[in-house]
Parts: sequence; C-alpha cells; structure tokens
Amino acid sequence: MRCLFLSICIAISTVMMLHQLAGGAAPPASSVHWPQWRGPNADGSSPAKNLPTKWSLTENIAWKTALPSWSGSTPVIWGDRVFVTSASAKPTTSASAGAQFQPVGFGGGGSFGGRRDPGGPSVLLLCLNKKNGAIIWERKLEDGNRGWMKQNSASPSPVTDGKHVWVVTGNGQIVAFDFDGNARWQRNLQTDYGKFGLLHGFASSPLLQDGKLIIQVLHGCTTDDPSYLVAFDAATGKPRWRVERPTDAIFESPDSYTTPQLAVFGGKPQIVLSGGDYVTGHDTASGKELWRAAGLNPNRDRAGRIIASPIVNDGIVYAPSKRRPLVALRVGGSGNVTNSHLVWKYEDTGGPDVPSPVCDGKYFYMIADNGAASCLDAKTGKVIYGPERTVVGTVSSSLVMADSKIYFINESGVTVVLASGPAFKHLATNELDGSFTLSSLAVSGNQLFARTSTHLYCIGK
Repeated sequence: MRCLFLSICIAISTVMMLHQLAGGAAPPASSVHWPQWRGPNADGSSPAKNLPTKWSLTENIAWKTALPSWSGSTPVIWGDRVFVTSASAKPTTSASAGAQFQPVGFGGGGSFGGRRDPGGPSVLLLCLNKKNGAIIWERKLEDGNRGWMKQNSASPSPVTDGKHVWVVTGNGQIVAFDFDGNARWQRNLQTDYGKFGLLHGFASSPLLQDGKLIIQVLHGCTTDDPSYLVAFDAATGKPRWRVERPTDAIFESPDSYTTPQLAVFGGKPQIVLSGGDYVTGHDTASGKELWRAAGLNPNRDRAGRIIASPIVNDGIVYAPSKRRPLVALRVGGSGNVTNSHLVWKYEDTGGPDVPSPVCDGKYFYMIADNGAASCLDAKTGKVIYGPERTVVGTVSSSLVMADSKIYFINESGVTVVLASGPAFKHLATNELDGSFTLSSLAVSGNQLFARTSTHLYCIGK
C-alpha cells in the first residue's frame, strides 16, 4: 500500500509539473520561477527563503557570466533557464562604429545618466544555464540599438511561461521564441501603429495574461499620435485588440515608462495602467477602459512623466508619480473614481521617482532615488519610519521583498539589505564590480541574480 501511495503521489506531481510547463496556466507564485519583470506577482515579492544577506566579488558568488554590454532589463527565470536582453558588444574599431550607435536625447550628467554610450549596434536575447551561468544560446532581435539618457534599446525585460519567452525592444520589435531559441513569430509596434513619441525612449515590459501578450505605449511628448494598449495572441502574434488610452496631459507628462499590472475585482482580472496623469483599469478581454482616477499630477507639471510602476496588493492599487504624490486606490468601480476609490495619498518628501515600491499588505516600502528608505502603513498611508538614509549614490532599480528582507541595488552595483517590518534595520551593504547598474534583482530558489553593466551574477551557493 505504501508503494502504491508513493506511486500515486509521484504521478500527480508529474502531471502538475507538465501542466505548468505546457503553459496551460499562469506561472505559480513559487520561489523557483521569476517569469517577468518584478517576479511571479509582478510586484517585486517572492516566497523564497534562505536568501543570502552578505556577499562580495569573492564571497558567496555561485557564478558570474560576462555579458556583451549593458542594459536596464531584469533577468527572468524559469526552471534552469535564465533569459536576459543586452546590447551587443561595442565595435572595437572607429571605422565600424557608425553614427547610428550614438546616444540621443538631452545631454547632461549626474543622476540623469548623461549621453551614455548605448553599446553595440544590435539588441540580443541570451539564454543561460541557471546552474553554472553557461550561455546556452544567443539570438539577435534587431539592429539599430540606440541610447536615450539612462537607457538603450535593450531596456524592456522579457516574459516567459516556461515553454516560450517573449521579448520587446526599445524600438518596438516583438519576438517570440521557444526554449530552444527558435523564433516563433515577430512584429514591430512602430511599423504597425506608428512611431514612438517618448522623450527618453520606450522601456515598458510586456505582460502575459491568459494567452495574450499585453503591451502599453503611453506617449505624447514628441508625437500627436494617441497612446494605446494592445494585446497579441501569445502563440501566433495576431492582434487580439487595440484601444486608445486618452489623456489631457501636457508636454512630457503623457510619457510613461511603467509596466502594466494585473488586479482582480469581482473575481475577474483587470489591467492597471499608470501614466499620462491618470491610473486606469481595463477589461482583459477587450482592453476597454473600466475606470479612471486622476491625481498623479495635480499641479499639471509639464515634465510629469512617470517611471515607477504601480503595484497591486489586497485590492489596492499603489501608484507612484514623479516623487509625489503617491496614491492608493481601491480596485474597481466605473468611470471616474478619483475621489470615490481613493484610500490615501502620500505627498511628503521621500517618494520614489524611478524605483518601484513593494508591499506585503501590512507595510508599504519605498526607496527614493537618493537611497532614502521609507515604510508606510499599507492601509492608511501613515508613516512608520523614514526617510532613512541607506547608501550613497543614485538608485534606479526597483525593490525586491523576500525572506523577511528588502533588497535594492544602486547605480554602482551596491546592494542594500534591510529587514522587513515596522523597524528600520540595515542588515548589510554589498559591493560587486562598481559598473553602471540599472537592473532590479531577480530571485530563484535560495539565490539572487544581479545584472551589472559587465556581468550577470548568481549570488548564494
């Protein structure tokens, strides 16, 4: 009987695993997979345990793999595969380095990144072995890599369902691959729907939901074309629907570099967008706008573009803006819900501009671009602590919450580890190679994955 019982358990486990790998359902909120930007729940959280707290270049590094060039994209992970986008290596001779590789946008420096070299001419997708960091395959997505201030054309992060991986570039190229690196379909957003009109380039990562690849293009600074939300059949690339997303935002304020989020209301999923001065909820089957809330740009700032993405927890949408205000809204409603669904609003100093926050339902954590940490009551917005200084330098990566810890990495590759909970407790500061770092950390099993300009690191043995 015991042998029969064990056989049944093994069979059930095998069926469940095969069903997950077949892409029949959305990836589970497990500690193994990090299937999209910000992880299994797209909010920076993971149920992983026994994660490392301290490391250096010579301590607690399982492996590191040299990358062709830099990017702000985050690695995504499924099983023993790690996927990461990158610019190609920069040509070594001046004769081969054409003008098309030069950065565009405003000059300057400091925390804005200045006119950073965008890397080589191509945008790549790499597949690595999670066990040892070996590159399994590499595919060119397109030529025409460009630079915009702090980013290049490899900024958006991929998404995977355990069988396929989809990637979007900053030039609008969309390519679907199987896990062996075979391209299944491709198309281009700018070819299909017109030129992007974002001042600092396209950077939104795709969302995978119920067999649809969902992408937002919220722009307006350098175009009169409308913003839109579009869904493609994930298997074939055929458009499912496309809806315009209107805004009365002015100058640069229509531009949004956020990534769509999913929320559930009445047992049904909704797509949440943040940008163009508004937060909106959309039907997943048609893209139709269901509700809209103003309040992200109450003073009509001409440069009120939004970078930090919204998160959803326990029926509340937390939507950052350009440092302040940060609004918390109840999911759902119909039409204008600006006042009816407002839970709280944070208008003090310490709000994020670039780093996206995290929330466990009880506490809401955020990091300002200068590294100052704050914790709020998630239900009321009351300040629990902060802003507390943590690290010197600029932070552009988003927060990760796992194993009772809060992690974030600054632009010099220095990771700060804080204890989660109502007391500010700085656990560790860990340095890597010191190169320019925009990517957020990824979590898989009991390891962390950090992407700097030069390497992908697997942290924790």
